[in-house]
Amino acid sequence: MTTPAVEVRQATVAELDLLVPLFDAYRQFYRQPSEPEGVKRFLLERFAHSQSVIFISFDGTAVTGFTQLYPSFSSGAIARIFILNDLFVAPEARGRGAGSALLHAAAEYARRVGAVRLVLSTEVTNLTAQSLYERRGWRRDTTFCAYQLALGEPHL
Repeated sequence: MTTPAVEVRQATVAELDLLVPLFDAYRQFYRQPSEPEGVKRFLLERFAHSQSVIFISFDGTAVTGFTQLYPSFSSGAIARIFILNDLFVAPEARGRGAGSALLHAAAEYARRVGAVRLVLSTEVTNLTAQSLYERRGWRRDTTFCAYQLALGEPHL
């Protein structure tokens, strides 16, 4: 998808070095320590095993953001879904459409491969992200409660 200043395309392993600083900044946003080498290993494994789909946004030649989808399934719908696990736009690029463009690219990809839904979660305090999601047509789940069971470090 292209908007006046934002280009989004599916990332490849060749763009790993462009993704690492953004992914590391994303983790730091969620109060995790900077760990570029760990991030690089993590992303390389996702690419190597085709375990996720990553979209990357550009403003000209500058990398501005990314989103990562993990494939999953809905037993109730007996269909494919995707977990939009990560969405991050560099602070200096916010407000220029990268977040919307990344969400659009993720939804179009999911539709194209036959998924019936995208799901995501964000911190209760992340009102900026919540506002973006709601403007883009996402609806807060008011039927189900989400639970987690930590199985050891690290956890987020």
